[in-house]
Amino acid sequence: MDGIFIIDKPADWTSHDVVARVRRVLRERRVGHTGTLDPFATGVLVVLVGRATRLAQFLAGAEKEYEALIRFGYATDTGDLTGARRAAPEADAKPRMGWSGAEIGAALASLRGEREQVPPMYSAKKVQGKKLYELARRGIEIERAAVHVSVHELEALERGGALLHEHEDGTCDLAVRVVCSAGTYIRVLAEEIGARLGTGAHLAALRRTRAGAFRLEEAVTLENLAEKVEADATDDLLLAPDAALPQMPFVHLTGEEARRARHGAAVRVANDDGQPSWPHGETVKLRDPEGNLLAIGVYDAMRESLQPRVMLDAGEEK
Repeated sequence: MDGIFIIDKPADWTSHDVVARVRRVLRERRVGHTGTLDPFATGVLVVLVGRATRLAQFLAGAEKEYEALIRFGYATDTGDLTGARRAAPEADAKPRMGWSGAEIGAALASLRGEREQVPPMYSAKKVQGKKLYELARRGIEIERAAVHVSVHELEALERGGALLHEHEDGTCDLAVRVVCSAGTYIRVLAEEIGARLGTGAHLAALRRTRAGAFRLEEAVTLENLAEKVEADATDDLLLAPDAALPQMPFVHLTGEEARRARHGAAVRVANDDGQPSWPHGETVKLRDPEGNLLAIGVYDAMRESLQPRVMLDAGEEK
């Protein structure tokens, strides 16, 4: 089996747990995922199966979209609801709530665009070979270099006709929609929004609604996947590997060109006007005469050729 399943990851599962479950359900060793989700988060997890696992390198940087619930009133040591409550300075013990829509809008607007973000200690990011959360659990905090991220869209969502929803403990919630680059930490964004409004904040809920071209509407639960596999009815769930890269340029090969590409040989391509087909180093999908994805190639502008780099065609193993 070769292709892609879009899984609606349940809460309290790690992304690795989901992969392990899919591996058992499909009885397929080659299963991987792109775009890790924290255990408490839910939503779109792109799971690659069989030869499609070779595409992971091209999907790591896909744009993401989330719906998040930010809780104002206090911060936590993890930046989300799983962490321990941080004591607020006495002056901030009773922060002002009830901001106007204009104040909330201004806070969100200030965080849109290209920016630098420092990864949280409770994250899977590795520094000198060690995952940050492993150090954090031992009470060790180290300096982290800021990374460049892009927050393309950030907007407040009304629920029941109101932006803010108050709780009896004095906290209140704000739902937001975020479209951002890969590598953006929504937990950090929640804390930054709180700082703009003058209060501690943390992420109370997170649901990924899109990863690259894959949307929540396409996702299937693990339970439903198991049922479909049992009924031998996964055709309507399994996406072809080609679907993972809708924006990547492609070329259709002749039968002879496809044969050469299967053996790792470069394939010459040139426009009628003699101009380079793509920028040097561009990755291009190579499709066989039937339109099936055969390989991912890299364009050599000097030689006007595509060199296969990642093979996806079953013919290579025959």
